[in-house]
Amino acid sequence: MRIRGGGGRRILRMERAKGPFLVLFDGHCNLCSGSVNWIIDRDPAGQFVFASLQSPVGRETLERFGMDPGRIDSIVLVEGERAYTKSTGALRVARRLGAPWRALAFLTVIPAGIRDAVYDWIARNRYRWFGRTDSCRVPTPELRARFVA
Repeated sequence: MRIRGGGGRRILRMERAKGPFLVLFDGHCNLCSGSVNWIIDRDPAGQFVFASLQSPVGRETLERFGMDPGRIDSIVLVEGERAYTKSTGALRVARRLGAPWRALAFLTVIPAGIRDAVYDWIARNRYRWFGRTDSCRVPTPELRARFVA
């Protein structure tokens, strides 16, 4: 992935499916920000980079994949030219984290409709259960390179 600047505008280019992989997350959701921290802690190789859904990179990426930025309440994993949402996106992240998290990939035997129903139930209640913040996560100086927006 390469980020090119020009005229004050940043453009995200996904060049290959070997990584880094872009994870879009709700920057106002405490559960989502906690999930980003969880991924970072288990990804010492730095194969994932992050942007909030609300950021310019997040909005441009969603639009590129035909998703309405105002209607997404899911993690989005971008691997090359494909985007994965909801339970499939989360399980693909776990698979790329290696053992023991890769073992969660067995959950893909459960039909996506069932997995996503559970995912949607959690997503609908995430602010009530985990809280909401008025601003997006600000990375520490050590992690700033892992955030593209």
